[in-house]
Amino acid sequence: MTLIKLWIIAYRDLGRNRRRTGLTILAVTLGLTMLIMISGFVAGIFDNMISTNILLNNGHVQIRSENFEMEKPSLKWQDLMENSQELRSTAAGIESVTAAAPVLWASGFVNTADELVSVNITGIDPGSSFHDPIRDGITAGEYLELDDHNGVLIGEKLAKELGLNTGSKISLVINTSDGETDEDIFRVRGLYSTGIVSYDASTVYMPLPKAQAITNTGNRISAVILLIEDADTAELSAAKLRGPGRSVVTWKDMNTLVLNAIEQANFFYIMIYGIIILIVAVLIANTLLMSVFDRSRELGILSALGMKGYQIVILVLLEAGTLALIGILGGLILGVLTVWYLSFNGMYIGDDIASMVQGFAYPSTFYAKIAPIDFLLLSLAMLVIVLLAALYPARFAARLEPIETLKQE
Repeated sequence: MTLIKLWIIAYRDLGRNRRRTGLTILAVTLGLTMLIMISGFVAGIFDNMISTNILLNNGHVQIRSENFEMEKPSLKWQDLMENSQELRSTAAGIESVTAAAPVLWASGFVNTADELVSVNITGIDPGSSFHDPIRDGITAGEYLELDDHNGVLIGEKLAKELGLNTGSKISLVINTSDGETDEDIFRVRGLYSTGIVSYDASTVYMPLPKAQAITNTGNRISAVILLIEDADTAELSAAKLRGPGRSVVTWKDMNTLVLNAIEQANFFYIMIYGIIILIVAVLIANTLLMSVFDRSRELGILSALGMKGYQIVILVLLEAGTLALIGILGGLILGVLTVWYLSFNGMYIGDDIASMVQGFAYPSTFYAKIAPIDFLLLSLAMLVIVLLAALYPARFAARLEPIETLKQE
């Protein structure tokens, strides 16, 4: 008996109990839709965490003094590097480098009449394209100018907490290179929002010359941050910039914690994928087993007429494959459409929850990401495991004794 004839018989068998067949296909569709949604959200969250860290703070490559430690940022002269125009020009001259921005990192406090709020202070060159996310994120007021001696940008979240607005005066207490503190009055030029609540609530920007002056660091900086066209080539660019007295690190070095967290989380999500697929596979196996019981007499007749055991196995597997493929097609369509919608509109979890996560660029709105290869792999895994689960009812059907089944009423 040819494969086409076996498939025709399988198709007719599935049509006998349309409700059971329909519910089974629906289970596969919903199961795969859930898998694709989870996969899309996981890909979106992880991609957003890394890309946000790169675009807002780390860049793809950083050039620092060999004594500088990111875990314990220091303003001591020996831990900083000279803000060399030659070095920046060399970095910017590398073909794959799209931005080279000098920065100075310091810590301090916003001193108000009611409270003292700890903040991170970043001295920047406002003209650098690296800071475009901040420039584009201005929600009120205006962006900074390099020669602005008393203007700062603060996050919208911090402004709301302190009751500040554009034009407000704030007192900043800032640590200096000699281990002391200095205090000055600044005016809020603008408010920004990056979508990362913890960042918007703790980061203050000021022009680099003013930051150097108030921290008494002369013409020194914490690092030169580079953006690269292709993140995978960051190491190649870094190799060209390494030299005596300086340390050059890539985005992978600076995001070790995030990358390790992603690796551990992936194992957890694979377990969830496996559980969902197994539930669907068991459901289909149960459906096929009930179908075999319902038509055991018919299978006995087919065996008596000369159908081989392996042909009965193929018949049941064709039924399982048909159920799986129709459900997978529906799941792909529904899942991809859902992920596509969530990639634009996202899922809002609230600022309070997002602000609880420290050390990661954790947004208040999650956006999914379409990951075609992941979706296809999940679909293939669903099909393979469903077919493996269908082997039990298939072998059970093949072992039915024709004489015993023909005796059944």
